[in-house]
Amino acid sequence: MMRNMKLIESILKKNPCYTTGRKITVKGLMLHSVGCSQPNAAVFINSWNSASYNNACVHGFIDGNEGTVYQTLPWNHRGWHAGGNANNTHIGVEMCEPACIKYTGGTSFICSDTATARAVAKRTYDVAVELFAMLCKEYGLNPLTDIISHREGHTQGVASNYGDPEHLWKGLKMGYTMDTFRQAVKAKMNGAPTPSVPETFGTQASAFKNLSEADVIARVGSLFTADQKKSGILASVSLAQFILESGYGKSELAQNANNCFGMKKSLSGNTWSGSPWDGKSTYTKKTQEEENGKMVTITADFRKYNCVEDSIADHSAYLLGAKNGTSLRYNGLKGCTDYKKAVQIIKDGGYAISSSYVSNLCSIIERWNLTKWDAVVNTASADSCPFLVRVSINDLNIRKGAGTNYARTGKYTGTGVFTIVEVKSGTGSAKGWGRLKSGAGWIALDYAARI
Repeated sequence: MMRNMKLIESILKKNPCYTTGRKITVKGLMLHSVGCSQPNAAVFINSWNSASYNNACVHGFIDGNEGTVYQTLPWNHRGWHAGGNANNTHIGVEMCEPACIKYTGGTSFICSDTATARAVAKRTYDVAVELFAMLCKEYGLNPLTDIISHREGHTQGVASNYGDPEHLWKGLKMGYTMDTFRQAVKAKMNGAPTPSVPETFGTQASAFKNLSEADVIARVGSLFTADQKKSGILASVSLAQFILESGYGKSELAQNANNCFGMKKSLSGNTWSGSPWDGKSTYTKKTQEEENGKMVTITADFRKYNCVEDSIADHSAYLLGAKNGTSLRYNGLKGCTDYKKAVQIIKDGGYAISSSYVSNLCSIIERWNLTKWDAVVNTASADSCPFLVRVSINDLNIRKGAGTNYARTGKYTGTGVFTIVEVKSGTGSAKGWGRLKSGAGWIALDYAARI
């Protein structure tokens, strides 16, 4: 047929959705993404192929590493993928997600390797287009009207309240939408090339040009909070560096290259990991450098970024990974909660030669009260149990174990106050999983406020 994708039949013959043998008249297709940092389809297949796994079953998974499609139910079997009436009418397919993302609550996540994550998302998107084109032809479906996402299913009242898969595309600034997906499926069915989708990158420093200093800080503060949750570097410190080194994002380098920290093309042998820079985009400008105790003007190549977020991420990756010989230049910076100590670590590592660098950064932090942007460190741990949490949403899933890789119990907490008697780390939660005193199971603490 039209197909270049690899399709492997891997039916979950032990799952109740298969053994009960209920059939559906296929009226549509629903696109999902798994909602956790797991690109390997085999992990889900092995976990869900159980007689006791009666809370979920989709018709297929798209592997994030290889793009292989694994069919896990006959297409006309009733699955349990939508949490609503769409289970009775729609084929459900899950796209696996990159290993380098980490969920921080709900559909929000941070990413340690943007290039890799986008490659995984593109791979699963492209294969999903092929698969859905095949299924539309097989079942006589209109791709423009008969394909929906899990999120769209919820808005239509036929699925539970999830944001997939659009949350992944949006978070990675891929430019994909369900409309672009449907149009791509239509093109594939007609033998036409898949329409190109421009990437939509994040914050542009050019937007700061006419803003006041206070407005710039308000605009970017949350970006540094998000970065701290990923990197462990205080938002107040990185934000102060941004202010000092880019003139509130208005320097020539920031405006023309989204480079807010003066990051050159070559730094410390380019040995650190986790950089979102593409390795080739540069901006050339004259700059002042110290040579033999004298300031001289040189022409240098600086890194050019797609967005301010990438500049922040690359700067943090450098601070975490740059080495002096075999030792980390800025050892002790990650996790440091005292901004004065953190600034001193950066200075002592050789980041700046100015004798007033520490005092200048501390002054900026104090002038603008930048510590308000510092992320709150989660204090929930096994040692702090038991404790109370308040849940303010109706549909917080209760799972059989500490992680989204454990089955749902089929019950929800509802709103209210609950006692947590044990805390464990696990897939799908940045703040850990809490075991309910009632014995009902485990909940993600991202959705519960400690009281």
